[in-house]
Amino acid sequence: MFDLVIACFIGIMIGTGTGMVPGIHVNTAGAIMFASSGFLLNYISPEFLCVIFVSMSIAHALIEFVPSMLLGVPEEGTATSILPGHRMVLEGRSKEAIRIVSIGGFGAIVVVILMLPIFSVCLPFLQGISKPYTWIILTVVSVYMIYRLSNGKRAFIWSMLLFILSGILGWVMLQTPISSGISLMCTFSGLFGISTILFSLNDSSSIPHQSKFYEFIVDADTIKSIFAGGTAGAILGFLPGFGPAQGSIIAQGACRTSDEGDDTKNFLLANSGLNTSDTLFSLIAIYLIGNPRSGIAVYMSYLISEFTIGHLLVFTFTSLLAVSVSLMICLKLGDSFSNLMQGVDYKKLSIAVIILMIVILYVFAFVYEGPVLYLTLGLITSTAMGLLPHYLGVSKSHLMGVLILPAIIIYMQMFV
Repeated sequence: MFDLVIACFIGIMIGTGTGMVPGIHVNTAGAIMFASSGFLLNYISPEFLCVIFVSMSIAHALIEFVPSMLLGVPEEGTATSILPGHRMVLEGRSKEAIRIVSIGGFGAIVVVILMLPIFSVCLPFLQGISKPYTWIILTVVSVYMIYRLSNGKRAFIWSMLLFILSGILGWVMLQTPISSGISLMCTFSGLFGISTILFSLNDSSSIPHQSKFYEFIVDADTIKSIFAGGTAGAILGFLPGFGPAQGSIIAQGACRTSDEGDDTKNFLLANSGLNTSDTLFSLIAIYLIGNPRSGIAVYMSYLISEFTIGHLLVFTFTSLLAVSVSLMICLKLGDSFSNLMQGVDYKKLSIAVIILMIVILYVFAFVYEGPVLYLTLGLITSTAMGLLPHYLGVSKSHLMGVLILPAIIIYMQMFV
Protein backbone atom coordinates (compact mmCIF):
# COMPACT_ATOMS: atom_id res chain seq x y z
CA MET A 1 0.00 0.00 0.00
CA PHE A 2 2.87 2.35 0.80
CA ASP A 3 4.17 1.99 -2.75
CA LEU A 4 0.85 3.28 -4.09
CA VAL A 5 1.18 6.36 -1.88
CA ILE A 6 4.60 6.95 -3.44
CA ALA A 7 3.01 6.54 -6.88
CA CYS A 8 0.41 9.13 -5.91
CA PHE A 9 3.05 11.71 -5.03
CA ILE A 10 4.94 10.98 -8.25
CA GLY A 11 1.74 11.65 -10.19
CA ILE A 12 1.12 14.88 -8.26
CA MET A 13 4.58 16.15 -9.18
CA ILE A 14 4.06 15.35 -12.86
CA GLY A 15 0.57 16.89 -12.85
CA THR A 16 1.90 20.04 -11.19
CA GLY A 17 4.50 20.37 -13.92
CA THR A 18 2.04 19.86 -16.78
CA GLY A 19 -0.48 22.19 -15.14
CA MET A 20 2.00 25.03 -14.77
CA VAL A 21 3.43 24.86 -18.30
CA PRO A 22 1.15 26.58 -20.85
CA GLY A 23 0.10 24.40 -23.75
CA ILE A 24 1.13 21.09 -22.15
CA HIS A 25 -1.90 18.86 -21.70
CA VAL A 26 -1.97 16.08 -19.16
CA ASN A 27 -2.74 13.64 -21.98
CA THR A 28 0.65 14.47 -23.49
CA ALA A 29 2.47 13.26 -20.41
CA GLY A 30 0.10 10.30 -20.22
CA ALA A 31 0.84 9.34 -23.81
CA ILE A 32 4.59 9.40 -23.16
CA MET A 33 4.22 7.25 -20.05
CA PHE A 34 1.87 4.81 -21.79
CA ALA A 35 4.27 4.50 -24.71
CA SER A 36 6.97 3.61 -22.18
CA SER A 37 4.75 1.20 -20.25
CA GLY A 38 6.33 -1.86 -21.86
CA PHE A 39 9.60 -0.92 -20.19
CA LEU A 40 8.11 0.49 -16.96
CA LEU A 41 6.00 -2.61 -16.24
CA ASN A 42 9.21 -4.62 -15.83
CA TYR A 43 9.77 -2.71 -12.59
CA ILE A 44 6.33 -1.55 -11.40
CA SER A 45 2.82 -3.00 -11.38
CA PRO A 46 -0.04 -1.81 -13.63
CA GLU A 47 -1.81 -0.51 -10.50
CA PHE A 48 1.24 1.57 -9.59
CA LEU A 49 1.26 3.18 -13.03
CA CYS A 50 -2.51 3.75 -12.96
CA VAL A 51 -2.27 5.49 -9.58
CA ILE A 52 0.28 7.82 -11.17
CA PHE A 53 -2.19 8.51 -13.97
CA VAL A 54 -5.06 9.26 -11.55
CA SER A 55 -3.10 11.59 -9.27
CA MET A 56 -1.47 13.29 -12.26
CA SER A 57 -4.88 14.03 -13.80
CA ILE A 58 -6.36 15.42 -10.57
CA ALA A 59 -3.31 17.59 -9.83
CA HIS A 60 -3.25 18.95 -13.38
CA ALA A 61 -6.98 19.77 -13.30
CA LEU A 62 -6.52 21.95 -10.21
CA ILE A 63 -3.05 23.44 -10.80
CA GLU A 64 -3.82 24.56 -14.37
CA PHE A 65 -6.01 27.34 -12.96
CA VAL A 66 -2.90 29.19 -11.74
CA PRO A 67 -1.42 30.08 -15.16
CA SER A 68 -4.91 30.34 -16.66
CA MET A 69 -6.04 33.12 -14.34
CA LEU A 70 -2.76 34.86 -13.56
CA LEU A 71 -1.44 34.83 -17.12
CA GLY A 72 -4.56 34.28 -19.20
CA VAL A 73 -3.40 31.02 -20.80
CA PRO A 74 -6.41 28.81 -21.64
CA GLU A 75 -7.19 25.10 -21.55
CA GLU A 76 -10.57 23.59 -22.36
CA GLY A 77 -11.45 23.18 -18.69
CA THR A 78 -10.35 26.70 -17.65
CA ALA A 79 -11.28 28.79 -20.68
CA THR A 80 -14.50 30.24 -19.27
CA SER A 81 -12.78 31.12 -15.97
CA ILE A 82 -10.07 33.23 -17.60
CA LEU A 83 -12.07 36.45 -17.91
CA PRO A 84 -13.43 36.65 -14.33
CA GLY A 85 -10.16 35.30 -12.87
CA HIS A 86 -8.00 37.67 -14.89
CA ARG A 87 -10.28 40.55 -13.90
CA MET A 88 -9.75 39.72 -10.23
CA VAL A 89 -5.97 39.82 -10.79
CA LEU A 90 -6.26 43.32 -12.28
CA GLU A 91 -8.30 44.29 -9.21
CA GLY A 92 -5.51 43.10 -6.89
CA ARG A 93 -7.49 40.03 -5.77
CA SER A 94 -5.34 37.22 -7.15
CA LYS A 95 -4.93 35.52 -3.76
CA GLU A 96 -8.69 35.46 -3.33
CA ALA A 97 -9.16 34.04 -6.85
CA ILE A 98 -6.65 31.25 -6.23
CA ARG A 99 -8.39 30.29 -3.00
CA ILE A 100 -11.76 30.23 -4.70
CA VAL A 101 -10.71 27.78 -7.42
CA SER A 102 -8.69 25.69 -4.95
CA ILE A 103 -11.62 25.24 -2.56
CA GLY A 104 -13.99 24.67 -5.48
CA GLY A 105 -11.86 21.87 -6.90
CA PHE A 106 -11.26 20.23 -3.54
CA GLY A 107 -14.89 20.48 -2.45
CA ALA A 108 -16.21 19.01 -5.70
CA ILE A 109 -14.03 15.91 -5.33
CA VAL A 110 -15.41 15.41 -1.81
CA VAL A 111 -18.97 15.83 -3.13
CA VAL A 112 -18.37 13.25 -5.87
CA ILE A 113 -16.90 10.71 -3.45
CA LEU A 114 -19.75 11.14 -0.96
CA MET A 115 -22.40 10.81 -3.67
CA LEU A 116 -20.66 7.98 -5.54
CA PRO A 117 -23.21 5.33 -4.41
CA ILE A 118 -26.08 7.43 -5.77
CA PHE A 119 -24.27 8.24 -9.00
CA SER A 120 -23.33 4.60 -9.55
CA VAL A 121 -27.01 3.61 -9.49
CA CYS A 122 -28.60 6.49 -11.39
CA LEU A 123 -26.11 7.71 -13.97
CA PRO A 124 -25.44 4.47 -15.91
CA PHE A 125 -29.20 4.23 -16.50
CA LEU A 126 -29.38 7.87 -17.61
CA GLN A 127 -26.37 7.39 -19.86
CA GLY A 128 -28.08 4.58 -21.71
CA ILE A 129 -31.32 6.41 -22.45
CA SER A 130 -29.82 9.85 -23.13
CA LYS A 131 -27.31 8.98 -25.86
CA PRO A 132 -29.76 9.26 -28.83
CA TYR A 133 -30.94 12.63 -27.50
CA THR A 134 -27.54 14.15 -26.76
CA TRP A 135 -27.80 16.71 -29.55
CA ILE A 136 -31.24 17.81 -28.32
CA ILE A 137 -29.98 18.19 -24.74
CA LEU A 138 -26.98 20.22 -25.91
CA THR A 139 -29.15 22.45 -28.10
CA VAL A 140 -31.77 23.15 -25.42
CA VAL A 141 -29.21 23.84 -22.69
CA SER A 142 -27.15 26.09 -24.99
CA VAL A 143 -30.13 28.19 -26.10
CA TYR A 144 -31.35 28.47 -22.51
CA MET A 145 -27.99 29.66 -21.25
CA ILE A 146 -27.62 32.16 -24.09
CA TYR A 147 -31.02 33.56 -23.17
CA ARG A 148 -30.34 33.63 -19.44
CA LEU A 149 -26.96 35.33 -19.78
CA SER A 150 -28.25 37.98 -22.20
CA ASN A 151 -29.53 41.36 -21.05
CA GLY A 152 -32.11 42.25 -23.65
CA LYS A 153 -32.95 41.31 -27.21
CA ARG A 154 -29.85 42.92 -28.75
CA ALA A 155 -27.50 41.01 -26.44
CA PHE A 156 -29.36 37.75 -27.14
CA ILE A 157 -28.98 38.19 -30.91
CA TRP A 158 -25.27 38.97 -30.64
CA SER A 159 -24.72 36.10 -28.22
CA MET A 160 -26.49 33.64 -30.51
CA LEU A 161 -24.47 34.92 -33.47
CA LEU A 162 -21.19 34.51 -31.57
CA PHE A 163 -22.19 31.01 -30.51
CA ILE A 164 -22.92 30.01 -34.12
CA LEU A 165 -19.82 31.69 -35.57
CA SER A 166 -17.53 30.12 -32.97
CA GLY A 167 -19.18 26.76 -33.68
CA ILE A 168 -18.51 27.17 -37.40
CA LEU A 169 -14.90 28.03 -36.57
CA GLY A 170 -14.61 24.90 -34.43
CA TRP A 171 -16.12 22.71 -37.15
CA VAL A 172 -13.79 24.16 -39.81
CA MET A 173 -10.73 23.71 -37.61
CA LEU A 174 -11.65 20.09 -36.97
CA GLN A 175 -11.89 19.49 -40.73
CA THR A 176 -8.44 20.91 -41.49
CA PRO A 177 -5.33 18.69 -41.76
CA ILE A 178 -4.33 19.77 -38.23
CA SER A 179 -4.41 17.27 -35.37
CA SER A 180 -7.28 17.86 -32.97
CA GLY A 181 -4.92 18.65 -30.08
CA ILE A 182 -3.10 21.39 -31.97
CA SER A 183 -6.30 22.81 -33.49
CA LEU A 184 -7.90 23.08 -30.04
CA MET A 185 -4.76 24.72 -28.65
CA CYS A 186 -4.87 27.20 -31.52
CA THR A 187 -8.56 28.12 -31.19
CA PHE A 188 -8.57 28.32 -27.39
CA SER A 189 -5.41 30.44 -27.39
CA GLY A 190 -7.06 32.91 -29.75
CA LEU A 191 -10.62 32.89 -28.41
CA PHE A 192 -9.84 33.04 -24.70
CA GLY A 193 -6.11 33.69 -24.23
CA ILE A 194 -4.56 36.20 -26.62
CA SER A 195 -7.81 38.13 -27.13
CA THR A 196 -8.38 38.56 -23.38
CA ILE A 197 -4.81 39.73 -22.80
CA LEU A 198 -4.94 42.14 -25.76
CA PHE A 199 -8.15 43.71 -24.49
CA SER A 200 -6.86 43.99 -20.92
CA LEU A 201 -3.88 46.00 -22.20
CA ASN A 202 -6.29 48.90 -22.66
CA ASP A 203 -7.14 48.99 -18.97
CA SER A 204 -3.84 48.86 -17.12
CA SER A 205 -0.16 49.50 -17.81
CA SER A 206 1.03 47.68 -14.70
CA ILE A 207 -0.21 44.91 -12.46
CA PRO A 208 -1.69 46.48 -9.33
CA HIS A 209 -0.58 45.65 -5.84
CA GLN A 210 -2.05 42.30 -4.89
CA SER A 211 -3.83 42.51 -1.56
CA LYS A 212 -2.51 40.27 1.20
CA PHE A 213 -5.96 40.20 2.73
CA TYR A 214 -8.80 38.20 1.29
CA GLU A 215 -12.27 37.27 2.43
CA PHE A 216 -13.55 33.78 1.80
CA ILE A 217 -16.75 32.94 3.61
CA VAL A 218 -18.24 29.48 3.27
CA ASP A 219 -21.94 30.23 3.08
CA ALA A 220 -24.96 28.59 1.50
CA ASP A 221 -24.11 29.98 -1.95
CA THR A 222 -20.57 28.62 -1.68
CA ILE A 223 -21.78 25.12 -0.84
CA LYS A 224 -24.40 25.31 -3.59
CA SER A 225 -21.79 26.28 -6.18
CA ILE A 226 -19.37 23.54 -5.11
CA PHE A 227 -22.20 21.01 -5.19
CA ALA A 228 -23.25 22.27 -8.65
CA GLY A 229 -19.71 21.89 -9.98
CA GLY A 230 -19.30 18.41 -8.55
CA THR A 231 -22.67 17.21 -9.80
CA ALA A 232 -22.12 18.70 -13.27
CA GLY A 233 -18.73 16.99 -13.46
CA ALA A 234 -20.33 13.66 -12.55
CA ILE A 235 -22.95 14.08 -15.26
CA LEU A 236 -20.25 14.90 -17.80
CA GLY A 237 -18.46 11.69 -16.89
CA PHE A 238 -21.31 9.69 -18.39
CA LEU A 239 -23.09 11.75 -21.04
CA PRO A 240 -21.49 11.32 -24.46
CA GLY A 241 -20.42 14.49 -26.22
CA PHE A 242 -20.19 16.47 -23.00
CA GLY A 243 -16.92 17.94 -21.75
CA PRO A 244 -15.83 20.92 -19.63
CA ALA A 245 -16.96 23.28 -22.40
CA GLN A 246 -20.54 22.00 -22.28
CA GLY A 247 -20.43 21.44 -18.52
CA SER A 248 -19.61 25.06 -17.76
CA ILE A 249 -23.03 26.15 -18.98
CA ILE A 250 -24.70 23.37 -16.97
CA ALA A 251 -22.85 24.44 -13.82
CA GLN A 252 -23.79 28.06 -14.42
CA GLY A 253 -27.44 27.13 -14.72
CA ALA A 254 -27.36 24.82 -11.70
CA CYS A 255 -26.03 27.50 -9.34
CA ARG A 256 -27.59 30.43 -11.23
CA THR A 257 -24.30 32.24 -11.67
CA SER A 258 -22.69 34.18 -14.47
CA ASP A 259 -19.15 35.21 -15.20
CA GLU A 260 -19.94 38.85 -14.55
CA GLY A 261 -20.52 41.02 -11.50
CA ASP A 262 -21.03 39.75 -7.98
CA ASP A 263 -21.40 36.15 -9.10
CA THR A 264 -17.72 35.81 -9.99
CA LYS A 265 -16.96 33.83 -6.84
CA ASN A 266 -19.78 31.33 -7.39
CA PHE A 267 -18.91 30.98 -11.06
CA LEU A 268 -15.25 30.19 -10.32
CA LEU A 269 -16.23 27.75 -7.56
CA ALA A 270 -18.55 25.85 -9.89
CA ASN A 271 -16.13 25.91 -12.83
CA SER A 272 -13.12 24.66 -10.86
CA GLY A 273 -15.28 22.01 -9.20
CA LEU A 274 -16.55 20.92 -12.58
CA ASN A 275 -13.02 20.57 -13.96
CA THR A 276 -11.68 18.35 -11.16
CA SER A 277 -14.82 16.24 -10.67
CA ASP A 278 -15.09 15.61 -14.42
CA THR A 279 -11.51 14.35 -14.34
CA LEU A 280 -12.34 11.87 -11.56
CA PHE A 281 -15.58 10.66 -13.11
CA SER A 282 -14.01 10.10 -16.51
CA LEU A 283 -11.87 7.50 -14.73
CA ILE A 284 -14.67 6.05 -12.60
CA ALA A 285 -16.72 5.55 -15.78
CA ILE A 286 -14.40 2.65 -16.66
CA TYR A 287 -15.86 0.65 -13.77
CA LEU A 288 -19.47 1.85 -13.85
CA ILE A 289 -20.21 1.73 -17.58
CA GLY A 290 -17.05 0.17 -19.03
CA ASN A 291 -16.39 3.26 -21.12
CA PRO A 292 -13.24 5.37 -20.62
CA ARG A 293 -14.09 9.05 -21.11
CA SER A 294 -10.63 10.64 -21.38
CA GLY A 295 -7.20 9.95 -22.82
CA ILE A 296 -5.83 8.98 -19.41
CA ALA A 297 -8.81 6.68 -18.81
CA VAL A 298 -8.16 4.94 -22.13
CA TYR A 299 -4.54 4.26 -21.13
CA MET A 300 -5.71 2.85 -17.80
CA SER A 301 -8.25 0.57 -19.49
CA TYR A 302 -5.41 -0.99 -21.51
CA LEU A 303 -3.24 -1.48 -18.42
CA ILE A 304 -5.97 -3.11 -16.29
CA SER A 305 -7.99 -5.71 -18.15
CA GLU A 306 -10.61 -6.19 -15.40
CA PHE A 307 -11.58 -3.09 -13.44
CA THR A 308 -12.83 -4.29 -10.01
CA ILE A 309 -14.37 -2.62 -6.96
CA GLY A 310 -10.95 -2.83 -5.34
CA HIS A 311 -9.47 -0.71 -8.11
CA LEU A 312 -12.32 1.77 -7.71
CA LEU A 313 -11.63 2.17 -3.98
CA VAL A 314 -7.88 2.60 -4.53
CA PHE A 315 -8.36 5.21 -7.24
CA THR A 316 -10.98 7.05 -5.18
CA PHE A 317 -8.57 7.24 -2.22
CA THR A 318 -5.84 8.34 -4.63
CA SER A 319 -7.98 11.17 -5.98
CA LEU A 320 -8.78 12.39 -2.47
CA LEU A 321 -5.10 12.38 -1.45
CA ALA A 322 -4.08 14.00 -4.74
CA VAL A 323 -6.61 16.83 -4.53
CA SER A 324 -5.68 17.49 -0.87
CA VAL A 325 -1.97 17.81 -1.64
CA SER A 326 -2.69 19.72 -4.86
CA LEU A 327 -4.83 22.18 -2.88
CA MET A 328 -1.80 23.16 -0.79
CA ILE A 329 0.45 23.31 -3.86
CA CYS A 330 -2.06 25.47 -5.72
CA LEU A 331 -2.26 27.94 -2.84
CA LYS A 332 1.52 28.10 -2.50
CA LEU A 333 2.18 28.50 -6.22
CA GLY A 334 -0.64 31.01 -6.60
CA ASP A 335 0.64 33.19 -3.75
CA SER A 336 4.22 32.98 -5.01
CA PHE A 337 3.20 34.02 -8.51
CA SER A 338 1.05 36.81 -7.11
CA ASN A 339 4.02 38.20 -5.17
CA LEU A 340 6.34 37.91 -8.19
CA MET A 341 3.86 39.72 -10.43
CA GLN A 342 3.60 42.80 -8.22
CA GLY A 343 5.35 45.77 -9.74
CA VAL A 344 5.97 43.98 -13.04
CA ASP A 345 5.18 46.06 -16.11
CA TYR A 346 1.85 44.62 -17.24
CA LYS A 347 2.28 45.41 -20.92
CA LYS A 348 5.68 43.75 -21.08
CA LEU A 349 4.42 40.69 -19.21
CA SER A 350 1.34 40.45 -21.43
CA ILE A 351 3.37 40.71 -24.61
CA ALA A 352 5.78 38.07 -23.26
CA VAL A 353 2.88 35.73 -22.48
CA ILE A 354 1.38 36.21 -25.95
CA ILE A 355 4.74 35.47 -27.56
CA LEU A 356 5.16 32.39 -25.35
CA MET A 357 1.73 31.06 -26.35
CA ILE A 358 2.47 31.59 -30.04
CA VAL A 359 5.92 30.00 -29.79
CA ILE A 360 4.57 26.93 -27.99
CA LEU A 361 1.81 26.60 -30.57
CA TYR A 362 4.22 26.66 -33.51
CA VAL A 363 6.69 24.36 -31.77
CA PHE A 364 3.94 21.74 -31.49
CA ALA A 365 2.95 22.43 -35.09
CA PHE A 366 6.49 21.76 -36.33
CA VAL A 367 6.93 18.70 -34.11
CA TYR A 368 3.71 17.14 -35.38
CA GLU A 369 4.21 18.52 -38.90
CA GLY A 370 1.02 20.56 -38.87
CA PRO A 371 0.23 22.99 -41.73
CA VAL A 372 1.52 26.39 -40.62
CA LEU A 373 -0.72 28.38 -42.99
CA TYR A 374 -3.92 26.81 -41.66
CA LEU A 375 -2.68 27.32 -38.12
CA THR A 376 -1.88 30.99 -38.69
CA LEU A 377 -5.26 31.70 -40.29
CA GLY A 378 -7.02 29.89 -37.45
CA LEU A 379 -5.12 31.81 -34.78
CA ILE A 380 -5.83 35.20 -36.39
CA THR A 381 -9.51 34.38 -36.88
CA SER A 382 -10.03 33.02 -33.37
CA THR A 383 -8.24 36.03 -31.81
CA ALA A 384 -10.41 38.47 -33.75
CA MET A 385 -13.53 36.56 -32.77
CA GLY A 386 -12.39 36.46 -29.14
CA LEU A 387 -12.22 40.26 -29.04
CA LEU A 388 -15.84 40.72 -30.15
CA PRO A 389 -17.57 39.89 -26.81
CA HIS A 390 -15.47 42.55 -25.05
CA TYR A 391 -16.67 45.28 -27.39
CA LEU A 392 -20.23 43.98 -27.69
CA GLY A 393 -20.68 43.68 -23.93
CA VAL A 394 -21.74 40.02 -23.92
CA SER A 395 -20.38 36.95 -22.11
CA LYS A 396 -17.39 35.13 -23.59
CA SER A 397 -18.99 31.88 -22.42
CA HIS A 398 -20.94 31.87 -25.68
CA LEU A 399 -17.70 31.26 -27.57
CA MET A 400 -17.83 27.73 -26.16
CA GLY A 401 -19.90 27.08 -29.25
CA VAL A 402 -16.51 26.23 -30.75
CA LEU A 403 -16.92 22.76 -29.21
CA ILE A 404 -20.64 22.55 -28.48
CA LEU A 405 -21.94 23.14 -32.01
CA PRO A 406 -19.65 20.51 -33.62
CA ALA A 407 -20.79 18.04 -30.93
CA ILE A 408 -24.43 18.82 -31.75
CA ILE A 409 -23.79 18.24 -35.47
CA ILE A 410 -21.92 14.99 -34.91
CA TYR A 411 -24.56 13.46 -32.65
CA MET A 412 -27.36 14.70 -34.88
CA GLN A 413 -25.74 12.87 -37.81
CA MET A 414 -25.40 9.71 -35.70
CA PHE A 415 -28.97 9.45 -34.43
CA VAL A 416 -31.15 11.31 -36.93
